[in-house]
Amino acid sequence: MIADLKPYPEYKESGLPWLGEVPAHWSIRRVKYLLHEVDARSTSGKEQLLRVSQFTGVSQRKSMDGSDMPDSRAASLVGYKKVSTNDLVINIMLAWNGSLGVSRYEGIASPAYCVYRFNKDIVPWYYHELLRLPVYKGRIKIASTGVVESRLRLYSDDLGRIEAILPHQDDQVAIVRFLNWANNRLGRAIKAKQKQIALLNEQKQAIIHRAVTRGLDPSVPLKPSGIPWLGDIPAHWEIQRIKYVFKRIVGGSTPASGNPNNWNGDIVWITPADVSKSSFLTKSIRTISNQGMKSCSTELVPADSIILTSRAPVGNVAIAKVPLCTNQGCKALIPAVSKIVPMFGFWCLSVMKDELQSRASGTTFFEISTNKLASVSIPLPKIKEQERILEFITKETDTLNISIEHFEHEIELLHEYRTRLVADVVTGKLDVREAAAKLPEEEIEEIAEASEDMESADEEMAV
Repeated sequence: MIADLKPYPEYKESGLPWLGEVPAHWSIRRVKYLLHEVDARSTSGKEQLLRVSQFTGVSQRKSMDGSDMPDSRAASLVGYKKVSTNDLVINIMLAWNGSLGVSRYEGIASPAYCVYRFNKDIVPWYYHELLRLPVYKGRIKIASTGVVESRLRLYSDDLGRIEAILPHQDDQVAIVRFLNWANNRLGRAIKAKQKQIALLNEQKQAIIHRAVTRGLDPSVPLKPSGIPWLGDIPAHWEIQRIKYVFKRIVGGSTPASGNPNNWNGDIVWITPADVSKSSFLTKSIRTISNQGMKSCSTELVPADSIILTSRAPVGNVAIAKVPLCTNQGCKALIPAVSKIVPMFGFWCLSVMKDELQSRASGTTFFEISTNKLASVSIPLPKIKEQERILEFITKETDTLNISIEHFEHEIELLHEYRTRLVADVVTGKLDVREAAAKLPEEEIEEIAEASEDMESADEEMAV
């Protein structure tokens, strides 16, 4: 069905060089004629707390422990802005990177956000897709007020001046219906590939866990480790605390966000999001300058340091392939190479996530302290045996890694395809009216779930 889509019969110039042609029967209107700002405030602070991001749009903000309590450091949510279903919510400080979206939920959002309600003849979910397109992110960035990127703000007057495509209402309905169907199909395909990746990773982790906790010789005598999660280990291995195996544990820090001179330097600055994205760190989502590093007294750690997320969540690990520093959500373990091969330390810690999380504590968020991390015990064979174990892991997991990379590449292509499809449909490059009319009826919940899956997957791809 998608392959059969064709352009609209006639086009006209939009009058906007950054937009180009639009279907001849569509209009261009400024955003201020399509919606209006609403500013109702919570008097109880007990409504569902919502968040806005460039990846997921508007989503429910839940506690890290999975409870229904809101994930917020605010002492009270009284005075937060009320949000109704189908309202547009914008983080005015990050609108330029796409941190906006239409809400599926009733709830409340930060007082620093702006909330808008669409006029009666407007289909909100059409504008959810339109305003999040790359071409509109660029337009929003230009329209925002501020000198440097980190200080750009999209105030209501700025938003109102932006030119928006205005299709006929029937066309808006057809576009949203078609994209819901397409997201549903693409979401299912991505879920299937993610399931395959999860199964391959389970197989890979089983190989690694066995190798770093029992070694390679199944006939070797065993002894109790004295550690519940570990069980028996080879009789000739030692058990040592992390503080005796690593030279130092280095905490991280964050430069002042409001000082642009601290940022966009050439120093890799690792956050938990970077660790979740890759096991081998050569770059980061953000970089800092020498001034930024000095301003917050963070420390550059050498390549082959093991980076562990100490909060949000605890226990993800990666290994530094270049010198780098971290934010306060990570700790860097610098190996004593006479005692532990860095990659062996990496694989060993990678199977200890549950143990590390059990050592975490906190009220606002769980965190493992440097002292508690230092006291964790790990199994430790001699260096030569560590090297043999590493060779075995590499050999046994090579095929699995190739398969995982294959599925990840396919998912990436599906996301790229979805981005192109949405842009072409929403801006009128492809006519979906006939296709939308032929679509089977689908449950609203199923479509909404598929859309959320796609957006969550977008976030996973980016981090």
